[in-house]
Amino acid sequence: MRLVNIGFGNMISAGRLIAIVGPDSAPVKRMVQEAREAGNLIDATYGRRTRAVLIMDSDHIVLSALQPETVSARMGGKETEASEEELT
Repeated sequence: MRLVNIGFGNMISAGRLIAIVGPDSAPVKRMVQEAREAGNLIDATYGRRTRAVLIMDSDHIVLSALQPETVSARMGGKETEASEEELT
């Protein structure tokens, strides 16, 4: 099992991840709201702005404060420079 850091020390299993999407489109906002109502939402933003929505194979939705590109690079084993927000 390979774990990927999604910010603030939170990790997800890389093998369980289906998609990484941005939070701005109406269908994604609807998915997030439905997951919240069903109790399947995991908010790993620590109160920051949601920048990536991670869709898991267990029907859970995970919110991250990292950009989708950053999470994707971490999935590929490449570390990107930590932004100022990630460090605080």
